[in-house]
Amino acid sequence: MSPFSSESSVDMPTRENNETILKKLNIKLITAQLIVDLEKDFNNRSLGPGNVANLYYDYRIGSKTKKGAPTKKTSSQYRVGPRDILTITVWEHPELTIPAGEFRSAESAGTTVGEDGNIFYPYAGVIKASGKTVEEIREQLTQKLSVYIEDVQLDVRVASYRSQRVYVVGEVKGPGIQLVRDIPLTVLEAINGAGGLSPEADSRNIILTRNDKTYNVNLLDLYEGGDLSQNVPLEHGDVLNVPDRQFNKVFVLGESNIVNSFSGGTNSVQRSRSLFMDKGRMTLTEALSDGGGLNQETSDAARIFIFRGGLGKPEIFHLDAKSPDVLLLADRFPLQPRDVIYLDRAEGIRWNQIIAQIQPTITLLNSFVGSYNPNQ
Repeated sequence: MSPFSSESSVDMPTRENNETILKKLNIKLITAQLIVDLEKDFNNRSLGPGNVANLYYDYRIGSKTKKGAPTKKTSSQYRVGPRDILTITVWEHPELTIPAGEFRSAESAGTTVGEDGNIFYPYAGVIKASGKTVEEIREQLTQKLSVYIEDVQLDVRVASYRSQRVYVVGEVKGPGIQLVRDIPLTVLEAINGAGGLSPEADSRNIILTRNDKTYNVNLLDLYEGGDLSQNVPLEHGDVLNVPDRQFNKVFVLGESNIVNSFSGGTNSVQRSRSLFMDKGRMTLTEALSDGGGLNQETSDAARIFIFRGGLGKPEIFHLDAKSPDVLLLADRFPLQPRDVIYLDRAEGIRWNQIIAQIQPTITLLNSFVGSYNPNQ
């Protein structure tokens, strides 16, 4: 782009009226009025439901997740399933109660629900246990045993929960299986049970797959916004995937301060840096600071550009920071995932570098001309 252009020099693909067209983009100057206009839209705030950081994951991978939680079931009482182990106690009738003994756990001494969902109990015979609550099983056993025992007093408990499980995968410290018990298992409890989120987790875009549908759960909205609807009760067979934060990056290119790096025993330098957005949010000032800041010798503070191409809506912004107080505006300018920040080079530096590159050639030519003189 020529210095202080008002539009891009090349056509960019952008979506208008649900179709992709090619057009040159207007370069928007970051002013106080632009900041006011951005802050009027709540979706530019971190917890806005339409914030780009909440949408970028689906846009990049092409998933069809539904925003928000699935419909909650009216009943949250635990229902027994195959492979669960029940402890059945009939008071004053020890012959019907298998004693646990000193060296037998309740699990090993209990009654296991078969794969067909049935259990066998003396005098009661085979009864259906799968899909029923312990109260319903107790009532059914009481009716069966009342034929043989007067005033039956019995208790049914789940000694071991083994039939229902939830799978927690992705960026958690201990991925694996979480068992569903009598206390409803929620997203927050499942993640805590897996050791919590890892440093690489994207808490905004947790994916919950249930049957043939996929939902998006925003834990950041739960942690910081108090939205309890994000703490979804989980069901048997649910898959909870915590993605990484690789999409939540911004890139700082151009004339930033040189950073020395010692990797593999070699001393190298780098100007360009990619920065992770903490919790999907970062301002322009934060990115400039974390990226090493402007190089005071080579950069042109009046030509700082932000190139944005996310979600098919490319934009270009220009920050004229020749006056340092403009950085107050930059600190209120919210970045989006995959923004590219370019610190342009001062024009005088360009000329000096051109001279430095052609000077060896000029010196070589001068040496040839000096050694070859036809008048001598």
